[in-house]
Amino acid sequence: MKAVIVGDGGWGTALATVLLGNGHDVTLWGPFPEYAAQMRATRANPLYLPGVPLPPDLTITADPAGAVAGADLVVLAVPTKFFRAVMMQFRGLIPKGARLVSVAKGLDPKTGERMSAVAEDVLGAGPVVALSGPSHAEEVARRAPTCVVAACRDPALAVCVQEAFMSNRFRVYTSDDVVGVELGGALKNVIAIAVGMCDGLGFGDNSRAALITRGLAEMTRLGVACGAHPVTFSGLSGIGDLIVTCTSKLSRNRNVGERIGRGETLAQVNGSMKQVAEGVTNCLTAHELAVKKGLPAPIIAEVHAILYEGRKPEEVLDLFMARSAKPERT
Repeated sequence: MKAVIVGDGGWGTALATVLLGNGHDVTLWGPFPEYAAQMRATRANPLYLPGVPLPPDLTITADPAGAVAGADLVVLAVPTKFFRAVMMQFRGLIPKGARLVSVAKGLDPKTGERMSAVAEDVLGAGPVVALSGPSHAEEVARRAPTCVVAACRDPALAVCVQEAFMSNRFRVYTSDDVVGVELGGALKNVIAIAVGMCDGLGFGDNSRAALITRGLAEMTRLGVACGAHPVTFSGLSGIGDLIVTCTSKLSRNRNVGERIGRGETLAQVNGSMKQVAEGVTNCLTAHELAVKKGLPAPIIAEVHAILYEGRKPEEVLDLFMARSAKPERT
């Protein structure tokens, strides 16, 4: 197939290498012509995937129309805060019948919609497959064994995407629970910030395990209220992605939380980062979602309070631990 990756960040670039390795004709689109030219000349993406050489047969462009002309598969790999604006650039350009895949892990900051829904709305096409799971771009690009899940309400499309990406180092499962898969990918970023704060404050493994476990309970509760299947959160896009994002040194969201736990402000952290930590924006929409649904989400609420209401990380421990006693399955 002719495959196009919309978004030249680390994840989009890593997925381009997967598709190239499977024999597809792959084009990587980025928004800035100067940077696209630099990548073509150096065969490297130093800003977003340093140290990983780009294959010589990878086409790199900043021209939207030229990128998607004749495309069979279009992978939407744009950070959530830029997602809608970039989709508008491609409106009317993507060939009819092309399979669309969203790999953005977040919620639309203005509407709270899942990214596949935003793509379907703006592009007037669908259904869009959601691809998610525990998958650091750096490890995927270096061919570390990785498992993800492709979710779509059309099972045949999920299988098509599965076949396109599947290799002996990149294993893809299928699901029909698009809501659960996308919410898992979005909400786990907020929990990872909380875990990072815990690490930055100097707490240990007990605290980290408690946050991950109770964070999974919040993710599942919110997901089910939105129509997801609870078992999805026990899978790759739920607990799998939660574990890797909360524990890895490669996790931008965990690193944001750790730096804030050590005393930096959100403005200081954001000002020094080249890449996007989705949980910073996702926290706003996740908190709004919990309030709208009338559901308890104390970890998400406290991360929101620290990032946007001026609360200090060291104040959160007493507030969280002093909540009223209750059964675990609540």
